[in-house]
Amino acid sequence: MEETAGGAVAEDVRRRILSMLSSGALRPGSRLGTEREMAEQFGVSRATLRSALLPLSQAGVLERRTGRAGGTFVRADMVQRNAAEQAGLPALLHSGGHSSYTKVLATDSRPATAAESVALEIAPDAAVFVIRRLRYADGVPLSVDQSCFVAEQAPDLLEQPLGGSLYELFKTRYGLAPATTTETIEVVSASPREAQCLDIAHRKPLLAITRLARAESGRPFEYAYDLFRADRVRLTATSGTGITLACAAAVPDRV
Repeated sequence: MEETAGGAVAEDVRRRILSMLSSGALRPGSRLGTEREMAEQFGVSRATLRSALLPLSQAGVLERRTGRAGGTFVRADMVQRNAAEQAGLPALLHSGGHSSYTKVLATDSRPATAAESVALEIAPDAAVFVIRRLRYADGVPLSVDQSCFVAEQAPDLLEQPLGGSLYELFKTRYGLAPATTTETIEVVSASPREAQCLDIAHRKPLLAITRLARAESGRPFEYAYDLFRADRVRLTATSGTGITLACAAAVPDRV
């Protein structure tokens, strides 16, 4: 007969969940399921299940999410990112003890938009390469990134492997590295397409970072628009970095 909530049965459920975490059966970002699904899985009442989950939620091990894609999830660690970051995301993640993975969603070769030509200081309709990628940290979607590059500076870019650090690629193949970066940061709501990519609910908050990277010569070589899950990223800034708050900014077209 099942014991009362908070007793030995609830403690057994907690230990089973912690055992699944330690064995790797559950990883950061893993979905355990709805309350009903988990109660059936562990063979307990929903009241006992709630009692078992509460200490794990209070300890930051689990988190509850509402909405169609909601349920109980293993909490993923926050990613620390500096404003005007010059390191590539894979290097940043690895330095913070996170694993990283990149999925290329789309590439394009086309004339620059008006905003891109102004930002990159190129002629209107000059050729640019656009790379759109989905970035993961610890196996969980972290950001959707869209980077725009001047085709003249990297003529064979789209023929190169694009799943790693683009900054490392530009440094080794084209002799270009970010000497300075300027970023505008704002909060936006996830579109249905962005929500699907990032495995979050529609209209959940995202940190939108518009970035312009300049080489040592002062010439721009990247104009990017990155969308980070607000629940996964913590931005930091150091006094004297020249950070300016802005109400709005022109950004590359959202696709």
